[in-house]
Amino acid sequence: MRVPLSWLREYVDLPATETGRDVQAKLVAVGLEVETVEQIGAGLKGPLVVGQVLTIEELEGFKKPIRFCTVDVGSANGTGEPQEIVCGARNFAVGDKVVVVLPGAVLPGDFAIAARKTYGRTSHGMICSTDELGMGDDGTHGIIVLPPEHEVGTDAIELLELVDEVLDIAVTPDRGYCLSMRGVARETAIAYGLPLRDPALLDVPAPNAFGYPVKIADPIGCDRFTARTVVGLEPEARSPIWLQRRLQKAGMRPISLAVDITNYVMLELGQPLHAYDRTRVDGPIGVRRAQQGEKLTTLDGTVRVLDAEDLVITDDRGPIGLAGVMGGANTEIADVKNGENTTEVVIEAAHFDAISIARTARRHKLSSEASKRFERGVDPQAAAAAAQRTVDLLVLLAGGTAEAGVTEVTAPSAPRTIAMPADHPDRVAGVAYGRETVVRRLQQVGCDVYGQDELLVTVPSWRPDLSEPNDLAEEVIRLEGYENLPSTLPTPPSGRGLTDRQRLHRRFGRALAGAGYVEALNYPFIGDAVLDQLGLDADDARRRTVKLVNPLSDEEPALRTTLLPGLLGALRRNDGRGSHDLALFETGLVFRPTGDETRTERLTVDRRPTDDEIAGLNAALPRQPRRAAVVLAGAREQAGWWGKGRPADWADSIEAARTIAREAGVELIVRSDQHAPWHPGRCAALFVTSAGEETLVGHAGELHPRVIKELHLPERTCAMEIELDLLEQAVDGALQAPRISTFPVATQDVALIVAQDVPATTVEEALRAGAGQLLESLRLFDVFTGDQIGEGKKSLAYALRFRAPDRTLTVDEATAARDAAVALAAERTGAVLRGA
Repeated sequence: MRVPLSWLREYVDLPATETGRDVQAKLVAVGLEVETVEQIGAGLKGPLVVGQVLTIEELEGFKKPIRFCTVDVGSANGTGEPQEIVCGARNFAVGDKVVVVLPGAVLPGDFAIAARKTYGRTSHGMICSTDELGMGDDGTHGIIVLPPEHEVGTDAIELLELVDEVLDIAVTPDRGYCLSMRGVARETAIAYGLPLRDPALLDVPAPNAFGYPVKIADPIGCDRFTARTVVGLEPEARSPIWLQRRLQKAGMRPISLAVDITNYVMLELGQPLHAYDRTRVDGPIGVRRAQQGEKLTTLDGTVRVLDAEDLVITDDRGPIGLAGVMGGANTEIADVKNGENTTEVVIEAAHFDAISIARTARRHKLSSEASKRFERGVDPQAAAAAAQRTVDLLVLLAGGTAEAGVTEVTAPSAPRTIAMPADHPDRVAGVAYGRETVVRRLQQVGCDVYGQDELLVTVPSWRPDLSEPNDLAEEVIRLEGYENLPSTLPTPPSGRGLTDRQRLHRRFGRALAGAGYVEALNYPFIGDAVLDQLGLDADDARRRTVKLVNPLSDEEPALRTTLLPGLLGALRRNDGRGSHDLALFETGLVFRPTGDETRTERLTVDRRPTDDEIAGLNAALPRQPRRAAVVLAGAREQAGWWGKGRPADWADSIEAARTIAREAGVELIVRSDQHAPWHPGRCAALFVTSAGEETLVGHAGELHPRVIKELHLPERTCAMEIELDLLEQAVDGALQAPRISTFPVATQDVALIVAQDVPATTVEEALRAGAGQLLESLRLFDVFTGDQIGEGKKSLAYALRFRAPDRTLTVDEATAARDAAVALAAERTGAVLRGA
């Protein structure tokens, strides 16, 4: 909400010395978020005056139309002679009143004006447009043509209100009343302790039977509808300058007098209004729910296909407006610029259900100034005053006549009351405010308060956000000043730290960060397109997704079933911005429906759900395992004086999985596999032993070249994804620290020749099993193929470390253990000792 300070002063007698910054500080103190204070006309310096065009000479021989004008500026130029000005605009004529800036003036943006020779003539100043004066958009993008009643030589800075301060307030959803000058003025009056001149306090005639006929078919969707009629409007009447300037400062564009007045009253009182051309309305105005598939062309020229939940305004032909959102084109106020005119208007001031309007605006992706106010809560009692204010302005500015008929259709309602102990704000804030302070502050926000120890508070109609005692306590606390609340650090109860599971998850993240990975947090949403790019089969479980009813993006309407799309997207963005050596990781939930989920009913929000309802909600949720994933590209080790460095490869992704497994104290089993989106020949399946059985927990390796091409990733990008929940299930008790022996190690190397298709992990398992408990560690340090080995064969060289916890091993003991390991490897894999 943009609030001009000059307009705000009409409702609150602020001290003359108060600046926008001072008002900002006061409003922030009472809880309004004033983001900026804009200094309109900063640096503007006159002379800037009203002039009248005397002559126009068209200059020939230039690429664009150029006019040499003489303009009467009165005595503002010191001579009284006509001012000679060169101008390229063409939306003014001889006799028009325009705004002229004379030499010596400075326009916004530090644009100094001086006499200069251009197009073969000397221009002594400039005829101004709204853009050049920083006035905002008036829809013309041309020279300002003033009404003829303004005298030549009048100071245009004061006339056009070019110098002002505008407070830009970010209004939160619970403070919808501050989307109006009335609401902001009320908060300002409270902040300064000054009286408020409420613009809604108007004499409103009582409803009668002579007003425009209105039929409400849905009193829940529309509980109040006021209609007034004004006839005899002057078709050529224009919005006065003061009205246009207030709209522009508030961020709205002047359109026509009738529309400008409805927008002005909306900004002033917070009540959205709509003006219908009465000659275009056929029969009574009605309010009902739309029929499914009904169509309406709105004022923006778009044909809307309506939903059965949409609330619409109708006449005998059908819908003429989307209630609370936007009017229809078939009853639009005529545009004088197009040779049309409107002389009779019907004013609508209605109150609509906030939830209905919010859903309609989102359903049609049509957010308007009206819908923003209705969905945050509009004062239902302000409708009649807003309609009267609109009628008064139309009579005053357009020469109209208000008809005697007044229509007001209302649904029965009662004021909202809240019972609250007088000391409730004290107990909430931990401050002794006292009953008098509580009553005074609640009365300042418009509440009626009765009672002594137990207060009965009647909430004002413009505060739909006040519904329970804590809301009232918050009003007292914010007006007394949040800064005055004591700061007390809570004492945490003993024995409630992180759970073992939480500690383990944090260790996973620290281990990956210590290995050089950077954590990336991504949105948990995906679409079918990225699943296609990953090359997943049609029956892949990762394609069974949970669709959102209201997704943030239509391209990503589902919850993720894998962490890889988000991580690969982050890698692609960083690579595209010049960071080519990347190692990213993420831990988080994925959503894997099993098909056994039940459907649950939508619960009400007026009470706590029962235990059975909560159980039903849980049964409707998909399985949500926690996973960890990494992606790598570019150099894994940088080149330098210490060496050539090396690129990241599939082995690094497997090592990332081993890093996680080591933190859990689990031995990872690695086997070759084929699984999208990995390269068939460079993909590893990751297993752990849980309850005596091997369990698949993830995959790692290099991505398929086709996937890399589809996702525009760096060449040889690698990835790993592992399910942490399954990894945790394989943990056997508390993590044991390794025993450190004081006796020396005995190292034995063996080189085994096996068939090319025998996995190294299979050989390694056999060696471990055969070596027995004396084996401390086993490491593959060389793989060799060549003519010396034989076709279809490979040589695997292992370093075996033996150590006993209670003695120094003899050579015979170490050799025997090695031979036993080789023998079992030969039995299981057909391995032959190289050189034997």
